[in-house]
Amino acid sequence: MIDQQYLCMGCGVKVQTEDPEKLGYAPASALEKETIICQRCFRLKHYNEVQDVELTDDDFLKILNEIGKTDALIVMIVDIFDFNGSWLPGLHRFVGNNKVVLVGNKVDLLPKSVKHNKLIHWMKQEARELGLRAEEVFLVSAAKGLFIKETAAAIDVMRNGKDVYVVGCTNVGKSTFINRIIKEVTGEEDVITTSHFPGTTLDIIKIPLDDDKSLIDSPGIINHHQMAHFIDKKDLKVITPKKEIKPKVFQLNEGQTLFFGGLARFDYVSGGRRSFVCYVSNEINIHRTKTENAAELYDKHVGEMLTPPRQEQLDSFPDLVKQEFFVKEAKTDIVFSGLGWITVNDPGAKVIAYVPRGVQTLIRKSLI
Repeated sequence: MIDQQYLCMGCGVKVQTEDPEKLGYAPASALEKETIICQRCFRLKHYNEVQDVELTDDDFLKILNEIGKTDALIVMIVDIFDFNGSWLPGLHRFVGNNKVVLVGNKVDLLPKSVKHNKLIHWMKQEARELGLRAEEVFLVSAAKGLFIKETAAAIDVMRNGKDVYVVGCTNVGKSTFINRIIKEVTGEEDVITTSHFPGTTLDIIKIPLDDDKSLIDSPGIINHHQMAHFIDKKDLKVITPKKEIKPKVFQLNEGQTLFFGGLARFDYVSGGRRSFVCYVSNEINIHRTKTENAAELYDKHVGEMLTPPRQEQLDSFPDLVKQEFFVKEAKTDIVFSGLGWITVNDPGAKVIAYVPRGVQTLIRKSLI
């Protein structure tokens, strides 16, 4: 039997006690507790185990459409470390006349030398190029609780007595951000289930504010071109940085190649000897070789010396596909969506980036 009254406090889904395989299952005994959470959230919270859920892109589009029809403040969370991969394409088509605040999460992962004002300016510019005019940009670390208080206070002023919708794609730390804000406002901890697995929030969760309005958490939207969707769940912690990234600098000659585990490859084609600065998780092994040996090396060692992916994943792991870039401007980033980026400081370099088919690579003005 599905009882309409019971919603999971962790993910917002309707709780049912019939089918353990289906969404929202909880044993009947769970309904007697003060805080009701579904089995999936329980496992996530206590054992960090994840169960996959079926939410279609249409489900997400419906939710976005609803947001466009409301009169609210929209807060969009992006992962600064994966700015392009965590961007919600087309959000500007759904926001209607609502104002949008952009919050860059995981600011603690960037080297301390990065100036916040420059970063905010960079984010505003990038947002504009992607079609969105952000009313304000804030930088936070939801995991560490940095700048949450100031951001919460500013959002409260900007919402001007309206509801607040928080949107973002999977993995950006949206629920952690909301949990931090709730803690600021109410002192309660971990109201929403958080995890570094994509797609934790399953339905809209309304958190009442003190003026009869709500802070509304929406499900994370799946960006299919993110690297996280192509690797084993165990390897997410390898590619998802947890602490400040230490940039690695490589002096490369023409005809040299870098492998980032077995997930990406970077060929330096022409432009004279020069240095390349790599910003990826400190856990990822970078392997240098001659380009002429690269294909053979990859075939021989992917899943062993070059991991992730793991050996047992190779049958389902997509082929690496290439994209050529010519760096015309100084201070340019070559971005591997969900993995990191390589900064090229001087113009005139020709490079080739390889990523799993379906993952995005792009070129942008340097973030750092």
